[in-house]
Amino acid sequence: MIDTNKTVAVTGADGFIGSNLTEMLLRRGYRVRALAQYNSFNNWGWLEQVRRLPEAADGRLEVVSGDVRDPNFCREFCRGAGTVFHLAALIAIPYSYIAPDSYVDTNVKGTLNMCQAARDAGVDRIVVTSTSEVYGTAQYVPIPETHPRQPQSPYSATKIGADALALSFFNAFDLPVVVARPFNTYGPRQSARAFIPTVISQIAAGMTEIKVGDLTPTRDFNYVADTCRGFIALAQADGIEGREINIATGTEISMGDTLRLIAELMDRKVDFVVDPARLRPSRSEVRRLCGDNSLITSLTDWRPQVSLRQGLQMTIDWYTAGHDGADYKADLYNV
Repeated sequence: MIDTNKTVAVTGADGFIGSNLTEMLLRRGYRVRALAQYNSFNNWGWLEQVRRLPEAADGRLEVVSGDVRDPNFCREFCRGAGTVFHLAALIAIPYSYIAPDSYVDTNVKGTLNMCQAARDAGVDRIVVTSTSEVYGTAQYVPIPETHPRQPQSPYSATKIGADALALSFFNAFDLPVVVARPFNTYGPRQSARAFIPTVISQIAAGMTEIKVGDLTPTRDFNYVADTCRGFIALAQADGIEGREINIATGTEISMGDTLRLIAELMDRKVDFVVDPARLRPSRSEVRRLCGDNSLITSLTDWRPQVSLRQGLQMTIDWYTAGHDGADYKADLYNV
């Protein structure tokens, strides 16, 4: 269980999933130390919204600026924490083709730094964030945790390495690690570089020709609240240290059918145009993802609660309500 007398530390809290997780933890009454990547503008990313919540007004939210690439900072960040959620990562697959060194520094070395810091701090548990991309194109579905790893992009290769490092700390040093492996999370605050927000942003901007990449791959989409509930369930469950655990719905849908569903929900008639800049190298594209969630449902009481139609509608409603929509730059492709 998460010790309510100790601080819950969240890296990557300024990002999409991290900010939603921080918000959920605050709403559940936890005291949260949230990491926002240091920048000279003192901007806390999506935590700028979270810090305005009534749940953050009573001093239970501590925002810290720093960088997981620095081991000294990580030691200070983990000091006094009971549970650590490590979400900080570079995640954009297209950018990993351009700048792979930075992915090694953040995803691999950053995870190493956090595991060392968590060990030094004697934390109760550290939940390390993996990704379904480590599986590559499914050899069979649904994909269980025992499925072979296939590094089809520099990004996925660094996440495979980060997972292995985290588990090595469990095996070598008894660090209470759990590797959480969410499948394709979507929802409010997601980066414009991802498929669902880029489609929504283009339609909302009045475009009728929607620029997309390959529409044939399938994905197992998780609404962000379900993903966050999965993280918390894995932090609370007893006796699961050293496990890699999928957070998945067990269903799949093609990118093309997802686009058509978004257009239907937004009541717009649109055409799609394949933009070559949005295509992955042929052997790098993950063709099919559909996760097996039998392990998490056997170990915890977690179940997916939000259907794809419900989740997409909530995401559309959030975007079209004007939440920083201008910053999404619908006319530009965000690598």
